[in-house]
Amino acid sequence: MDLAAVGKRSKKENRRLKWLAVKQNKECYFMLFPFMIFFLIFTIIPVVMSVPMGFTDFNMVQLPKFVGLSNFYTLFLSDKIFMTSIRVTLVFAIFTGPISYVLCFVLAWLINELHPKLKTIFTLVFYAPSMANIYTIWQIIFSGDSYGYMNSILLNLGIISSPVQWLTDSNTILGVTIVVQMWISLGAGFLALRAGFQNIDRSQYEAGAIEGIKNRWQELIYITIPSMGPQLMFAAVMQIVSSFTAGTVAQNLVGFPSTDYKAHTIMTHAYDYGWVRYEMGYASAICMVLFVAMYVCNRLISKVLSKYMD
Repeated sequence: MDLAAVGKRSKKENRRLKWLAVKQNKECYFMLFPFMIFFLIFTIIPVVMSVPMGFTDFNMVQLPKFVGLSNFYTLFLSDKIFMTSIRVTLVFAIFTGPISYVLCFVLAWLINELHPKLKTIFTLVFYAPSMANIYTIWQIIFSGDSYGYMNSILLNLGIISSPVQWLTDSNTILGVTIVVQMWISLGAGFLALRAGFQNIDRSQYEAGAIEGIKNRWQELIYITIPSMGPQLMFAAVMQIVSSFTAGTVAQNLVGFPSTDYKAHTIMTHAYDYGWVRYEMGYASAICMVLFVAMYVCNRLISKVLSKYMD
């Protein structure tokens, strides 16, 4: 008897079990079906189409013309604005990625310790900015005259002698944009972490106390974090995506293009060529570079968090 074959299922048996699982959960799949149709049409198909399009010259009027790697040569060897956008995007990713990720985790952890009613209130308070159009409020806060809240406070404290042009000065617009991006970054990843804290089996903490865990910090390291692998991974992916695709905040807050391209990200560069100049081939090449960068970061994060996924 071949012991290696014991416990293994045939491909036919695996297909039968999968189909049985689908039949048992048909209501869930039925509810997911409308979303999956829209996701296929408006996300998957455009992404797949952009890959070959990145090797063409396509202006949406004439038929695409194959140009090989010409778009990529231009990007890295001739396009100085693209090189600037790489630097800006990396700065965005460094500040709004890890910092926002840690902030999401800490806030979810603190909120989880509150009374149930307060949990709901504070979750809404921190999640709401990710849904609301708050750019007008921030434009008032960082208004360039003496009536702007930030300038008014600094003038009254004697820190500055004249109003600062926060949204047009090349020395300040990137910092302001990062602050606003971090404020609205508590989105789906934050909710996933909140759900992760609530789904931890409380008996694990009791077992940990018996095994010698003495304080909340040890509970966090040895029980809480290892129990939240899927939520940690989902939140990390969401933060990577939001960090590398940041561009809407800058466009709404400091204008397009920003002063000296100081808040010009790769996503903004793709928007410029895709929806302003209609050079779709070149824009697709930009998006391919961005996709590769996001994929590499995703793989690195997956390796770091893989020990919590078992």
